[in-house]
Amino acid sequence: MRVFNVTRLRVPALIVSVLLIAAFWAYTLLWGEGFNFGIDYRAGLFITAEVPSAADEEDIRGALADFGADVRTAGSNEGRFNIRIADDESREDFQRVTSQAVNQALTERFGTVSVLGEDYVGLSFAGSLALQTIWVTLIALALILLYVWVRFKLNYAVSAVAAVFHDVLFLLGFIGAFGLEFSTASVAAVLTIIGYSLNDTIVIFDRVRENARIVKDSSFREVINLSVSQSLSRTLITSVTTLLAVLSILVFADGPVRTFALNLVVGVVVGTYSSIFVASPILLAWHDGNVRRAEAALSSGRDAPSSGGPKNILRPQFTAPEPVKQTAEEIAEATERRARAKAKKKKKKK
Repeated sequence: MRVFNVTRLRVPALIVSVLLIAAFWAYTLLWGEGFNFGIDYRAGLFITAEVPSAADEEDIRGALADFGADVRTAGSNEGRFNIRIADDESREDFQRVTSQAVNQALTERFGTVSVLGEDYVGLSFAGSLALQTIWVTLIALALILLYVWVRFKLNYAVSAVAAVFHDVLFLLGFIGAFGLEFSTASVAAVLTIIGYSLNDTIVIFDRVRENARIVKDSSFREVINLSVSQSLSRTLITSVTTLLAVLSILVFADGPVRTFALNLVVGVVVGTYSSIFVASPILLAWHDGNVRRAEAALSSGRDAPSSGGPKNILRPQFTAPEPVKQTAEEIAEATERRARAKAKKKKKKK
């Protein structure tokens, strides 16, 4: 088995991730029009209308200029448009009055108009839904942290949650930068990607914990490289098969389902990337930090004179032996030999 030195790319990978996330969010908040919140998060009236004589979205916007309407073509259907008008509480009985006024304005301008659907979301509902979405996401991340902490250790838990935060920030920045509609389907995509990315990360971390016990004479960096390499085929096969299914939805679906599929495609790619190049390097950095602090504590304790009298010259001075260096290939062979030995023992017991 070939062992890839993935930890060598940890610094460039983290730099690329930070730059992309910062660029997406900066464009969304500073230069773009902000997040394109759907009707679920933005109080107002949402109308789907079929206007055969309208040439494009600009014609509809011109006819509804007095309403400040947000107009978008409904998928690939010509002459079908999604019209969204925000509710600023300036009108009484907003839904009925606005619906009649929009229908009248479109009829006067284009003649035949068919209203295919109409939904209204109030201000209080939109605000409570947005707050619930934030709480659901934070609670999910907290439960993930607790689960990984109990299953592994705190350093594994923090590394896994950091990778999940990376995926969430990247996906939300992508949605905002490219003007995709942010709706309850987007929240579903984010939560799906959290679970997907965490599953990949747990598989790698489980292999790291196992190899750290089996191959004790190697550095933690080599253990991570070996573990990622051993899990790479499983990770790639899972990601490719998932992408094939999601891409078929992206190609053949329409409307909100297509946006949901696009979010999943981006999330699967980023989740696979973060499991390899974000979670594992953070775990390595945490481990190296612990090693440096332990060495500093031992060094200061050995060099500092003991208080209250002369040094104990009879106490022997021990020095830690140098670890035996092994190549990544030797580590992999040792792991396979130990696995075969365990399998033989199980067969003998049976």
